[in-house]
Amino acid sequence: MAYAIRELPLETLLGPVARATETLARLDERLARSPVRDGFVERQHFVDAAAAVWLEGELVHLEDLVLHDAHMDVRTPTHELTRAHAVLRTRRRILSQHQDWALGRDGLLALTGRGGAMAVVADQKRGEGEGAGASSFEADGRDDVEDDLLAEEFAEIDAVLARSSKLLSGVDVRAKVARPADRPDLIYDLDWNEEERLAEWLAVNAGTRDLPVALRAALLLDAWQNIEVLQHGAWLGSLLVAALLRQTGLTANHLACLHVGAKNIPRERRRARSCSDRLLAFLDTIHEAALAGLKEHDRLVLAKNQLERRLRERRANSKLPGLVELVLSRPLVSTGMIQDRLKVTKQGALNLVGELGLREMTGRGRFRAWGIV
Repeated sequence: MAYAIRELPLETLLGPVARATETLARLDERLARSPVRDGFVERQHFVDAAAAVWLEGELVHLEDLVLHDAHMDVRTPTHELTRAHAVLRTRRRILSQHQDWALGRDGLLALTGRGGAMAVVADQKRGEGEGAGASSFEADGRDDVEDDLLAEEFAEIDAVLARSSKLLSGVDVRAKVARPADRPDLIYDLDWNEEERLAEWLAVNAGTRDLPVALRAALLLDAWQNIEVLQHGAWLGSLLVAALLRQTGLTANHLACLHVGAKNIPRERRRARSCSDRLLAFLDTIHEAALAGLKEHDRLVLAKNQLERRLRERRANSKLPGLVELVLSRPLVSTGMIQDRLKVTKQGALNLVGELGLREMTGRGRFRAWGIV
């Protein structure tokens, strides 16, 4: 059954639409000239990824997500942590590409897992010129994708060499059978036509072009929830809507954290039977996401000013400015992360933390981590 856009109660929706639009625009305008923009964007990636998993009923600690992203896990990664990291990498990838990429053909193929390795490589090459001035965390996201592709290529080469060795030694080897295109029915419902559902969602996107951006975003969030486009990866809908907000210019300087906003909206409102009630809930989601962003931005600006006071009269080759930049770009930092970024010893990292007066976040004697107050 197709998602129908019925008569919209504009007298009820116009107020929340204007409020959500104004708050998002105010946040984006602040970020356009903000000295902490890059750090803010990176921190929001982590927070939104953890919120996406939280909305699915799972809990991922920011500390574990930060360490997992830095390849410094202190314990075996869980399935939930892996999913949160997938959200994190997808957010970085969307933001590193051109504004029209995520909702274009190539972007949708890559993000929904239908583009294959060649599509991913092509997307990365296309984004090299556009993302040349991007920050280091975007480059890290591209490196992760390239590493995965390289590992796939090496595995295929190893398989070919092993097969060739058996043939040369006279061993009877069965003919190679092509892998089926269908997904395994143990994990996927084969009657679930994701292509058809995605086309239906895109039709809603095309049919709402003349509506205000915030109302259009709310309708697309509601449509994604009702159509249930993907069997796995329901979180992608909010990222695509955030990409739409960026594409229209409302959030040109960041990717909206709609999962963070949804955490503040009761599930009963987001899953209400009435379409107008759900739209109001999604408009409040956008508003709450922008409000949370404004608060976090003001906190980071204040923290940056306080930390920079400790840099006065420091020598030119001091490592403290690098630590300030690092701690503003992560929810927390560990000794290993400081060592890796600033190229110092473990004791040197601890001395820098002491000079900067960072707050210890874990309350542990081992595997400690620090952040701003």
